[in-house]
This record gives sequence, structure tokens and C-alpha cells, in this order.
Amino acid sequence: MIVLNKLHHSDEQWETLAQMGDIGPVYMINMFKFRERAEYPDGRESDLSGVEAYGLYGAETAKLLSAMGATIAHSSEFVDMIVGEVENLWDSMAIVDYPSLPQFMEMVGSDAWQKHAIHREAGLEGQLNILARKPTV
Repeated sequence: MIVLNKLHHSDEQWETLAQMGDIGPVYMINMFKFRERAEYPDGRESDLSGVEAYGLYGAETAKLLSAMGATIAHSSEFVDMIVGEVENLWDSMAIVDYPSLPQFMEMVGSDAWQKHAIHREAGLEGQLNILARKPTV
């Protein structure tokens, strides 16, 4: 199994999401690995930790989530592995419940989201973002 933390989706991944259309309510499972110190892509100086920089992004994104009817269903810090092995354990995780995939994509493409995404990039070393949906049984 190959596991690669990334900061951004690939064009292919985004196109796959776009082709799915509205598949009903979805969950985004986010597994985060933070930088020790924030590293801003525009080169600005910062005394923030990666967690603090990501917190700036998270506070603004929470407002966007609320406005669209999305909710943070779960958020926690990882402690240790119980079953399985990974080279480096992620630091924390969050599960966000979105009304629809198109609404998630619209938010991530919005100017309001882009305005604060620089803090996300400064704070994260990488992440996994997994799309899930409620069973259709």
C-alpha cells in the first residue's frame, strides 16, 4: 500500500469528483499531519506553529461550513496505532458532513475559501482527504 500525504488534490482526482455529480450527503474524512512551524508559501515570517496556522484557516472555514449546512461531525487527535502499521502516524483527524459533493466542491473553489487557504498550506505538512457517503442499503 502506498500512502502519500498531499496538500492539494490532483487534476485527475478533482475531475473524478466532478463526474460523480450529486451522490447525496457525503463525509470528508480528513487526516492531518502538521508542520512543526508554519511555512507560508508567500515567504512571510511567522512565529506560528503548524497547528496554530491551520487553526486560522479552520476558524474561517467553519463559518463557510455553517453557511452551507455542513457540520464537523467529529474531530480528535491521534494517540497511537492499535491495529496495523504506518511509518508516521497522522496528528489529528476530522470528519465533515456535507449536504452534497457539489456543495463541497463549490466551497473549495470559492474566493472566500481561497482567501484563507494560505493558512492551511502553511500549517499542513500533508493530509489524506477521503470521500465517504452514507450507505444506500
